[in-house]
Amino acid sequence: MARKIDKNRLGRGLSALLGDDLETEVSVSSEGGGDGSAVSDRSMRVIAIDLIHPNPAQPRRDFNEDDLEELAASIRERGVIQPVILRRDPSNSAHYQIVAGERRWRAAQRAGVHDLPAVVRDLDDRAVLEIALIENIQRIGLNPIEEALGYAQLLERFGYTQDVLARIVGKSRPHLANTMRLLALPESVKRLVREGRLGAGHARALISAPDPETLALRAVREGLTVRRIEDAVRKSAKTGSDAPSRARPDGRSAKDADTRQIEGELSAALGMKVSIRHGSTGSGELRVRYGTLDDLDKLIAHLGN
Repeated sequence: MARKIDKNRLGRGLSALLGDDLETEVSVSSEGGGDGSAVSDRSMRVIAIDLIHPNPAQPRRDFNEDDLEELAASIRERGVIQPVILRRDPSNSAHYQIVAGERRWRAAQRAGVHDLPAVVRDLDDRAVLEIALIENIQRIGLNPIEEALGYAQLLERFGYTQDVLARIVGKSRPHLANTMRLLALPESVKRLVREGRLGAGHARALISAPDPETLALRAVREGLTVRRIEDAVRKSAKTGSDAPSRARPDGRSAKDADTRQIEGELSAALGMKVSIRHGSTGSGELRVRYGTLDDLDKLIAHLGN
């Protein structure tokens, strides 16, 4: 059952989650000085960089080296202008966990900065993941696979529906659904997307391909457009089956477009590879491939819900 969401917050993005006046806060104190009673939850502090750690649930996994070096050079020249957003580390209250601003934290380390301006907020895991996802989407830009994994985390861990999540992150429901379908692709294809060698539109066109890995490599090598990939997928489907009764060399009937579509939707919903096989009598089987025991636990939880 989906958790009840504060409708006044939906679709408002970072300002709604962090507070509209966040970036106007200028009260600065040194963390650890005095008894700290004068520092409100919404004031800006200066915190030692070695007390700050990344959030392990952060959707962003890939940081461009050139961008980090450029930001580090700017920080050496002008300092860190915008505070990072932190919360107390749940496993060590003397340390802090990054909610928003990991890119600034990484660049500041390269620049040799010892302290960071920060706003410390009292946030639960759900809010932290929402903020991290929205910040990256609105301010920096996740690659499509990171974005899809972020959506999947929120749906799986906190019981959102796609409609509610779409309003929170300011995206359309079809955008969420289409982005999450990318999780059904083989790891080698997802790697090409993460590396920026294959666009999201190209990757979506590969989802229903009989052999997405081979076609993905061809698309990168030859610079295929989305239209040409779609044409290649249609051609391979027709070659494999001109009619439902025509069999493949292994004796199994080739899948029609509807079956492949259902496989894609189920794969996106579960975040795992789903395969459907129809028998000649109308019966069949549905297979779900999981990569780890944690994935199996998630599948069991899905079925339980």
